[in-house]
Amino acid sequence: MAINELRAIANFVKAAELGSLRQAAAAQGITPQASSQLLVQLEAHLGVRLFHRTTRSLGLTEEGRQFLAEAQPGLATLQRAVQGARRGREEMAGPLRIVAPRSILLEVVWPVLDAFCRRHPLVEPDVQLDDRIGNWVEDRVDVGFRSGHPPEGGVVARRLLTLQLVVCAAPAYIARHGMPARIEDLAHHRCSGFRHPSTGKPMPWEFRVGEEIVAHAVPAHFCTNDVEAEARAVLGGHAIGQLVGTTAAPLVRSGQLVPLLTEHVAEHLGLFVYYGSRAALPARARAFIDLAVEMVANNPAYTLAPRELARAAVQPRRRVPRSVGGRP
Repeated sequence: MAINELRAIANFVKAAELGSLRQAAAAQGITPQASSQLLVQLEAHLGVRLFHRTTRSLGLTEEGRQFLAEAQPGLATLQRAVQGARRGREEMAGPLRIVAPRSILLEVVWPVLDAFCRRHPLVEPDVQLDDRIGNWVEDRVDVGFRSGHPPEGGVVARRLLTLQLVVCAAPAYIARHGMPARIEDLAHHRCSGFRHPSTGKPMPWEFRVGEEIVAHAVPAHFCTNDVEAEARAVLGGHAIGQLVGTTAAPLVRSGQLVPLLTEHVAEHLGLFVYYGSRAALPARARAFIDLAVEMVANNPAYTLAPRELARAAVQPRRRVPRSVGGRP
């Protein structure tokens, strides 16, 4: 017969403390019959009699006294551990490990983190910036963010935003070099490149062409593995860049950048928040996820509407910039 040892031992200890199986049953929220059955199973499992019992009295045997003396401290320690874990799960305090790509931390995650820290000052965020796709279990992640496609590996993922890929340039660049009228014209311009975090190779630019997403390998005049450095290069007029909408949107709205090839803005990628389990989330992780959803999900601040793109775009000049040695 299968036996739940922990439950049976807890029932035995409670009966010994209260001197009654009926009272032990009431204290545990089970029936007297269930309490009696647990005791019978434990005695059969141990091969000894733990109580002398009649219909009116309950007394420990010598073996019962010895077993109680050895089991009681360990059971109390285990019960304290269980209660501590439950308190830790519900407390708005303690460490909170967050993983996010560099490309979206400052623009998207930081406002959430800033507001969360003000609301819950006893929580201790541990923020890891990483553009690679790591192992959420090995990395001990409480809450993760990922841009691109939804994460795999048994995690719960929620899509927060559609990410745009916007080609843009500074007005100073356009004044010096003109601007592309077609995707193919990019081959004659100074373009930025972003190196893949895993391979180190420049990533192709992606465009919407009709109903399809088409990848183009664009020669990079300025290449980096840091999104902020790429944005600074584009802002400085050193290159045309294809920037994620969360970075591009505020710069386009402020007039610091001009969107180009707006009919080809790709919107097939997403920003996701992910975590390990809905049921076992600590309260601090659950509160942080709820705040992220409240502040980020479908927030128009992070995307450029078609009307905004059309208003900010400049009519391209129908010329190809002069080249020197194959470069503009």
